[in-house]
Amino acid sequence: MSTGAGITGHKIGLTSRAMQEQMGIGEPDSGFIFDGMVRSSGSCLRATEFMNPRIETEIAFRLGRYLSAPSDLDTVRGAVAEVFLAFEILDTCFTDWNISLVDSVADNAACAAVIAGDPVPFDSFWDLGTEQVTATANGAVAGTGEGRDILGDPLKALAWLTHRLPSLGTTLRTGDIILAGSVHASIPLTAGTDFHATSTRLPSIHLRVA
Repeated sequence: MSTGAGITGHKIGLTSRAMQEQMGIGEPDSGFIFDGMVRSSGSCLRATEFMNPRIETEIAFRLGRYLSAPSDLDTVRGAVAEVFLAFEILDTCFTDWNISLVDSVADNAACAAVIAGDPVPFDSFWDLGTEQVTATANGAVAGTGEGRDILGDPLKALAWLTHRLPSLGTTLRTGDIILAGSVHASIPLTAGTDFHATSTRLPSIHLRVA
């Protein structure tokens, strides 16, 4: 008999210089996205659901086929079925966010929730590095970045993940959601805030925090 949460996908963290500098960690990490973590754009969260929450804006993928082995950029490009904007809610038991890479891995890379935007079909010729992303909090710009801020190309983060997961005894499956990492430094998630994010070609996302 199986118990516990199922895996819906994976998050990749610390893929941008902004996040590495903010966290003081110089290499990517990853965590699992579990059933019940993912909510749709327009959702409302309560800040009291979390301990020390922060929010990031990410470019995310849904896979159209398995990636069962370490893969190169062309292979992962061909495996992506859809792309969309996402908010990731980070949370940790470390009250000052002064954590090491080991702490982050032990804390599931601080992944607490995902707000998924509307997906669009991915064209293999799409240069996601050129996506301009802007996040606002109550109408004021809170973070900006480009797709290329994620390891030069968000798809490189996905390729990195295919090399990491076999050492953890798992691989990427058809339908998995993959968050490539934030394009800007994380922002405190505070009650009474409306977060929006837009990009050049991806549908916008919205989250209300009660």
